[in-house]
Amino acid sequence: MPPIDPQRILVRGVNWLGDAVMTTPALLRLREHYPNSHITLLTLGKLKDLWQHHPAIDAVETFDEGESPRRTAKRLRPMGFDLALILPNSIRSAWQPWLAGIPRRVGYAQPWRSLLLTQAIPPRPGAVAMHKRSEAEINQLIERGSPDAPPPASAHHIHQYLHLTAALGANPEPLPPRLVVPETAVSEFLNKFKLDAGSLWMGLNAGAEYGPAKRWPMDRFTEAAIQIQRRTNCRWLIFGAKAETETAARMTAHITRAAEEHAGRAAADAKPPVVNLAGATTLGELCAALKLCRVLLTNDSGPMHVAAALGTPVVVPFGSTSPELTGPGLPGDVRHRLLRAKVPCSPCFLRECPIDFRCMTGIAVERVVQAVLESGSQDELANKPRNQ
Repeated sequence: MPPIDPQRILVRGVNWLGDAVMTTPALLRLREHYPNSHITLLTLGKLKDLWQHHPAIDAVETFDEGESPRRTAKRLRPMGFDLALILPNSIRSAWQPWLAGIPRRVGYAQPWRSLLLTQAIPPRPGAVAMHKRSEAEINQLIERGSPDAPPPASAHHIHQYLHLTAALGANPEPLPPRLVVPETAVSEFLNKFKLDAGSLWMGLNAGAEYGPAKRWPMDRFTEAAIQIQRRTNCRWLIFGAKAETETAARMTAHITRAAEEHAGRAAADAKPPVVNLAGATTLGELCAALKLCRVLLTNDSGPMHVAAALGTPVVVPFGSTSPELTGPGLPGDVRHRLLRAKVPCSPCFLRECPIDFRCMTGIAVERVVQAVLESGSQDELANKPRNQ
């Protein structure tokens, strides 16, 4: 007899925003394979809004960062799950469903944690680790003058999660990451922040939580925004975490001053060229704002992945990280512009550059401006807001 499909599935989600978006192809394949099963996602509370309206998920359960696995398991136990799919590689993520008494527990094999699994999946063939290079390795690459060969498209991290669902019988072929934001949420966002729907809104995200090695210089973001605003008459939404509010305020002031010098104070006051949202939005509001944007100019970050999964083209200067491993959307998606300097030491996967930051300073403002304009023709950018 064929195996009976599980009635109630718990998926233990990952803990970081960008990684969470990269799990969505696997979740969609899981839903495709088990169309009649009830699927609950267990996630950190800070990511709950990401999963509202997602077609692969029936329910969301949350836990706090400091919450003990035992306490989480106590809440899960009465829900009667018969299968747990564990997407992270940590011991804690496997401990939660083990303590909850879920009879079938599937995840990647790791020392010690494999004891908590009923089906420990060996490492995926073709997986590529993000090796942090030492300063000596970086100098060797520079002396050699050529980078290592880039990994194939099959090394992208969306395949890590697809490989786990494939172990349950799901289709392993990749799908584009997908998030869902209803138009009502966009309208609510516009109303809350008193923004008009008719402007050409563009997004600017100059932060990156991992560290400064992932950040294109702020003055270049600002100059690119000024040039694009003058050529398209767009208006900018500036995104950022609470820790980035000071940086966002400086960018807002510079872009506003440039707009006043170019168009006059009265014109700038009538329709301010910049709205600073850094630290001011919930995750749900961030998703609505990113859906509204015609293009997002961003560092490699969580909002980059969210925007791409919502269908918003992204332009991304890449330095210390690898677009082949963690780039936005489905690898090869021509809507996105992933820009790199031709330097042998990139990617190094370090939080801070130990030498001269050539991977980012080698990406010129003019190149970024052109990439943003190419994400839609200049006429389209000037005359067709995304929400029309």
